[in-house]
Amino acid sequence: MQCIIAGVGGQGILFASRVLGHVALSRGLHVNGSEVHGMSQRGGSVISHFKMGSYASPLVRAGEADILLAFEQGEGLRNFHFLKKRGAAVVNADRPEAFSDPDLSAFLEAREIRLFRVKGYDLLREKMGGRFLFLNALVLGALAASGAGDFRPGELRDAVAELAPARFREDNLRAFDLGFEALSRGE
Repeated sequence: MQCIIAGVGGQGILFASRVLGHVALSRGLHVNGSEVHGMSQRGGSVISHFKMGSYASPLVRAGEADILLAFEQGEGLRNFHFLKKRGAAVVNADRPEAFSDPDLSAFLEAREIRLFRVKGYDLLREKMGGRFLFLNALVLGALAASGAGDFRPGELRDAVAELAPARFREDNLRAFDLGFEALSRGE
């Protein structure tokens, strides 16, 4: 399985990669990946290439990713080209109108991309007092609910619990559950 995790610096993309890696290793799979930084500062574009299984190169080629996780709506839009036919995208999308572009709709339809949107910022603002630090866990929860990539919700949640720093563990799990529940309810 090949994944792209996209967002901006400071959103915990490396943590999300570690969670997926933990799951892969627990399944006895080989893990390979690379992180690409746009601007080397907080808020600059960051893309993590992540592979589970037997792959020689750590980089995911355009049109070959099974999953795109996008912590930022704009980064999701910029990285759809990585998805293969019938791939899946889980996107933090607080402005759904951005996905109404006819060219984008045609691209997603032609490639049979399954798009899962979660209003991460709204949920974190409403349920966790605007603690956006936990957006990564929320998007991982949405991934668990989407069924994309054959990730079992329990294994992802357990990996978040195991890898989160002790002082942030409960908040990470709460955010994970928010993302899972929101996507499960179709919010």
